Amino acid sequence: MTHTEDSGASIHAKIAELARAVHGVSEAEFGPDRVIRHVTESAVQILPDVDHAGFTMVVRDAAGTPTLESTAETDLIARQFDVLQHEYGDGPCFEAIWNERIVGIDDVETEPRWPELMRAVRERTPIRSNLSIQLYVSGRELGALNLFSGTPHAFDEEARDLAETLATHAAIALNTAHRGEQFRSALASRDLIGQAKGMIMERFRVDAVRAFEIIRRLSQESNTPVAEVAARIVAAEEFDDRERSS
Repeated sequence: MTHTEDSGASIHAKIAELARAVHGVSEAEFGPDRVIRHVTESAVQILPDVDHAGFTMVVRDAAGTPTLESTAETDLIARQFDVLQHEYGDGPCFEAIWNERIVGIDDVETEPRWPELMRAVRERTPIRSNLSIQLYVSGRELGALNLFSGTPHAFDEEARDLAETLATHAAIALNTAHRGEQFRSALASRDLIGQAKGMIMERFRVDAVRAFEIIRRLSQESNTPVAEVAARIVAAEEFDDRERSS
């Protein structure tokens, strides 16, 4: 085995180790934010010539409208690149999320796309090449892993293959973390609704069906989710209890 092959095998082993670590932790330990942070920090430690890393996240509001947010940058240089992308409204990270899946900049000095952004990157950062990889699971865009180097042409075919392997593991781990977070949120909402129902049943001497109907009607009239109405009922009752005991 040549030195290059040995080095590549070592990196693959490190990526496999990272994957086991991320997939093996409990949901309580690793929410989505910690998964992303772990991946960007590991990218700088594991992948050759990667000096900085960050993540561009797809965030959807209640209506499903997506916006892009930058997070988990390993340092101020990666953050500056993301700030510039948001300032100019376009760039490789955005392109990777919505269109191309993998977008690379070989050299910011000669890159013809995004000329104003490239000029700002040259003037304000030491970044000279970039690779952005879409994290995509089950038909849902999650975001893009963004890798930066101070060396032009840092991301050859082998480097791209390694980065894509890391991004694949990251997408699976992030999707799992999101599902765990949604499950915990659903359990918490169910508990709150049950607690609010119990309070209404006790105060107004109604059964469980009638108590839930009251919560549902309040939700409809105020255009507020049922879980949020339940949380307000519980909070108001707890406040009344404190007032009575003081």
